[in-house]
Amino acid sequence: MNKKKKHFSVRAKMYIFVIITVLAVAAGTSFIAFRASANQIDKYYRQNAADNARNFASMLSANYGDYLRELRSLAEKDEFQELRDKAEEEDDESLIEDYLKKNDMWDKYYEIRDKLSDYLKNMDGIKYLYVAAPGDKNAEYDMYLVDDDENPIYETGYYEEREEDLLGLDITNLDEPTISDGDWGWLCSAFKPVYDSDGKCVCVVGCDIGMDDVMQERRRMLIILLAGAVIFTSVVLVGAMMFINKIVVKPLARMTREMKNFTPSESYDYEASGVMNLDIKSNDEIGEIYQGIRSMQINTIDSMHDMSALQKDMQKAENDVKAKEAEIGKLNVESHKDALTGVGNKAAYLQRTEELNIQLKREKIDFAVVMVDMNNLKKINDNYGHKSGDIYIKGCCRMICDAFKHSPVFRIGGDEFVAILQGPDYNRRAEICEKLRKDFEDSFNQVGVDPWRKYSAAVGIAEKASDESTVEPVFKRADKLMYEDKEEFKKKYGSAR
Repeated sequence: MNKKKKHFSVRAKMYIFVIITVLAVAAGTSFIAFRASANQIDKYYRQNAADNARNFASMLSANYGDYLRELRSLAEKDEFQELRDKAEEEDDESLIEDYLKKNDMWDKYYEIRDKLSDYLKNMDGIKYLYVAAPGDKNAEYDMYLVDDDENPIYETGYYEEREEDLLGLDITNLDEPTISDGDWGWLCSAFKPVYDSDGKCVCVVGCDIGMDDVMQERRRMLIILLAGAVIFTSVVLVGAMMFINKIVVKPLARMTREMKNFTPSESYDYEASGVMNLDIKSNDEIGEIYQGIRSMQINTIDSMHDMSALQKDMQKAENDVKAKEAEIGKLNVESHKDALTGVGNKAAYLQRTEELNIQLKREKIDFAVVMVDMNNLKKINDNYGHKSGDIYIKGCCRMICDAFKHSPVFRIGGDEFVAILQGPDYNRRAEICEKLRKDFEDSFNQVGVDPWRKYSAAVGIAEKASDESTVEPVFKRADKLMYEDKEEFKKKYGSAR
């Protein structure tokens, strides 16, 4: 017993469509506005961090490149590292200061530290500015060389674990500054190399610009955008629903109720039969539908009033004739047309080839035979059922018929089609066949569609040679070229069998 399908009104469908459309537009607009603003702000901070890092790195390269190379070499020694650990443990900066003085490296170290501190104090927005000695891109730690005067001197030589976002990257040659949320909060970090007199990168200048306030403001802006979108969407939806309800839903509902009351009979007049008589005069599709239904109802009543016994007899005779014609037509379809696709079947193809063979005996004619064999039909049938296979066959057939609009197409086997080209299709045979192959390849490579709608077939075409007097050799050459095309498909995509 068939279950009655649940009624899903046009009103509900239209409301759902409008709601989804408006929500999608509002959400999309909000997201685009938010991303555009965020990207512009990120771009500004990246540029700011890169410019400051580059400026300070250029100054160091010009004046202190060789010194920083020596300082790095000194800081990497075990002796220095042991002294640094002791200074940090005892919180005694003088141990590092005395060591640098002993090695004649204190004065320039102090100059760099002083310039770095002044630069940091005079440039608003910069949270950290430092000189670091990075490892290679696979390193997990980088070493601080010089920091501002708010950090103890024994930070020089300190190895700090690299931020997760920088792991696996060459810090001396980053494409652009990074924006990350790490142990130090939201930072936009840029690194620019410092070179010695030989042009070798000895360290980098790191510039970190704090973005905690920016990210907090960004979250606030997102909330405002979403709230605005909700309010705007609600207003638009209310207006849209009221408008739709007035011009579409209510008139359709009234017509639906009246149509259910229509009960035509030979003995009833218009009013008794329930012919619609509503006050709908809108000059649009709704009005046209109303007038069309009303006219049909009136014509129905008029026709019933005009019936007579003779007409009934004539109708019976006519029905008998139509039944015979339908039976004859059915036999003709079964003998000449493929029941699934509607194109000619093998019998029709044999009849056409016989006609061509007779014509070839009388005169010279030009024609070409196109052989088309579907790919993967067995796979579709086995995996998705013969119903899906029928959809696949009809889809391939439709593509073939669309290609050869002026030529007969025949289905001569389960997955084989033949087209005999003459006239316009013959004149453009190479172009049409190449496009058909391309269309089949594009259809096969579609993404997001059912497998039985990814139509694919191998195509082979052969033209009648001047010394050929029958269709058979042309067919055989087309068949051979088709199988060569099928082998190319299997090489490219694998065999479905």
